[in-house]
Amino acid sequence: MKVVEVLHMNGGNGDISYANNSLVQGLIEEQKLDAFNIPQYTPSPAEVKYIVEKENSFTINRLEATRVHWNASNDHINGGYNVSRCMRAVAEPLLVSQFGTKLMDLVFQKHEEIVSYCMAKEKTEFINVTVSFDQEKIRPLNVEGGLRI
Repeated sequence: MKVVEVLHMNGGNGDISYANNSLVQGLIEEQKLDAFNIPQYTPSPAEVKYIVEKENSFTINRLEATRVHWNASNDHINGGYNVSRCMRAVAEPLLVSQFGTKLMDLVFQKHEEIVSYCMAKEKTEFINVTVSFDQEKIRPLNVEGGLRI
């Protein structure tokens, strides 16, 4: 099995961090930003295989790592827009619960600008790990004349 490198996301540091830019602009209270955390960990295929085998409830049928370009059409003009809309569909409910609805259009407009900037500078892609597995059969136990299901 080929092991793909672990990719780390920007933790909110740097010149293109929209969290830092929003703080500087006074749009988000520092206390609310400090209290907000969405930890993300993306395991390698080897890590997924190890954990599934160690847990021993499933048998892996197929395990694949696929590189997916941020913008499937390679349209750099609308690439940032497309990626930002996908991210908004996932992240907006979490952000609204912490920061309210007032800034959402501005946050995702800034996100679109940052993504467009990154896409113009480098080849951008996600790594998807897809697993197909079967559950191991559980042997029935005779418990007071019945079977354990």
